[in-house]
Amino acid sequence: MAFLTDEKLVIVGAAGMIGSNMVQSALMMGLTSNICLYDVFSPEGVAEEMRQSGFCDARITATTDVAEAFKDAKYIISSGGAPRKEGMTREDLLAGNCKIAEDLGKNIKTYCPDVKHVVIIFNPADLTGLVTLLYSGLKPGQVTTLAALDSTRLQSALAKKFGVMQNEVVGAHTFGGHGEQMAVFGSAVKIAGRALSDIIGTDEFPEAEWEQMKKDVTQGGAAIIKLRGRSSFQSPSLLSVQMIASVMGGPKFPYPAGTFVQNEKYQNIMMAMDTTLDENGCTYKVPCGTPEENAKLDASYEHLCKMRDELVTLNIVPPTSEWSKINPNL
Repeated sequence: MAFLTDEKLVIVGAAGMIGSNMVQSALMMGLTSNICLYDVFSPEGVAEEMRQSGFCDARITATTDVAEAFKDAKYIISSGGAPRKEGMTREDLLAGNCKIAEDLGKNIKTYCPDVKHVVIIFNPADLTGLVTLLYSGLKPGQVTTLAALDSTRLQSALAKKFGVMQNEVVGAHTFGGHGEQMAVFGSAVKIAGRALSDIIGTDEFPEAEWEQMKKDVTQGGAAIIKLRGRSSFQSPSLLSVQMIASVMGGPKFPYPAGTFVQNEKYQNIMMAMDTTLDENGCTYKVPCGTPEENAKLDASYEHLCKMRDELVTLNIVPPTSEWSKINPNL
């Protein structure tokens, strides 16, 4: 198999359902011939399954030792946090998972400061990604979070509604936070060439139905838990591997990613923007929608700021004015 790279990819949380699916996806997609499985619980069983699957042209290692796992790592995807359970919001995981993110960032700084890119997918991803970035010492474009799942949920809901393939729904993006306060943008959506804005409010797609769809998209993760009895694992696994593939020089990632944002309007926050992921890392533009959509994005930002400030209260991060002392890149 021709791999995108021979550089080391570390899957954190590899013993879990998300992590083990990420390992298999990365190998099937030919990302790298050098993949390391890391978990505090032994991931050796997952490694053995991958070897027995016939991925015989890749070096697959597994360890519970973070120093061994992170040594010489150039790419990291981490699902190494507690999962959501039924009745929980992403925000309910704030304190515990952000502490895990703090340790992750410090381990990156200690064992693999030359890492090229890190993708964070454990919830609440906007905050765990932010904390990881702060303590890792990396540049803002080197750490991204999984926000694409909200956009694919919007895309799939519209495809089902109008009976088209998902690739016929373009421009279906959500921005801001990866939570129920996300901003769902519909003004740039086209469905089989038709502008969604021309369809909303007609008998084909009444305004109330569109409003309900937007609400359902924001609660898509909870819906999966009810349907499957556990939180999502296949969709975040594949999307996060596609993110890493894009920074390895693979296919362009087509959905928004969560990224560190610092501009005149939004400051010291991680949230989904109009992003480009490539070998130079992540760059972004602030999305521009209708006045209503822009207001939703502002509200999502304010919600994220409140959670970030709660991390200050919990002594997980210092006030933003002191961040540059920990990470000079911020």
